[in-house]
Amino acid sequence: MASVADDISERLETEIVEGLLPPGTRLEEPALAERFGVSRTPVREALQRLSASGLVELKPRRGTRVLNPSIGRIVEMFEVMAELEAVCARLCARRADAELIRTLKAWLMSCETTAAAQDVSAYYEANRQFHHTIYRGSGNGFLAEQAEALHLRLTPFRRQQLRVPRRLRQSLAEHTQVVAAIEAGDEAAAESVQRDHILIQGERFGDFLSQFGAAAQADAG
Repeated sequence: MASVADDISERLETEIVEGLLPPGTRLEEPALAERFGVSRTPVREALQRLSASGLVELKPRRGTRVLNPSIGRIVEMFEVMAELEAVCARLCARRADAELIRTLKAWLMSCETTAAAQDVSAYYEANRQFHHTIYRGSGNGFLAEQAEALHLRLTPFRRQQLRVPRRLRQSLAEHTQVVAAIEAGDEAAAESVQRDHILIQGERFGDFLSQFGAAAQADAG
C-alpha cells in the first residue's frame, strides 16, 4: 500500500512533468503540508524523493525549487537505461533459477491484473518490482545497483508514459515476451526484447509530452 509520502510525491511529480509547477517554482513545506492536510514529515520525505529523481533541488536554508529537466538529458538516460536493462535480462536468462522465474511470473500476473483495472499507480509498482527482479536475477550486484539507481532517476518519466493511451496493454505484452525469453534461457532474445521495451518507454514519454503540449495550447486558445 502506498504511503502518504508516496502519494504526495506522485502528485507533485505529475504536476512538475506536466508543467503545472514550472521550473523555478519554490515548494514550501508548510504550504504543502496545509495543502495535503498532513504534517511536514511526509512532505519532507516526498521532496527528498523528488530530489533523488532530479525534479527538485533541495538547499539548506534556501528551500526547495523545481528544476528544469532537459528533454535531451531524459532521452540520454533512457538510452543508457535500455542498455543496462538489456544486459540484466541477458544475464538473467543465463542465470535465473526456478524460484526467480516464479517470482518474475508472479509480478507479471500482478501487472496483468492492474492493467486490466487500468490502475496506473498500482501497475507502476508491479512493473517496478518486475524490473527489479530482473536486475536481481542478473546475478551481478554492481550492475543491479547501477540499474536501480537510474531506474530511480527515471521514475517520474517512466510512470507518466504509462498514461499514454493503450500503453499499459503494450507494456504488459512486452513483459510477457521478456519472461518467455528468460524462462527459455534465450539470452539474445531476452536482451533484445528488454532493450526495445525500455527504448519504447522513452518514445512513449515523448508522446506523453506531445499530448500535454497540444492540450496546453488548446486550453490557451
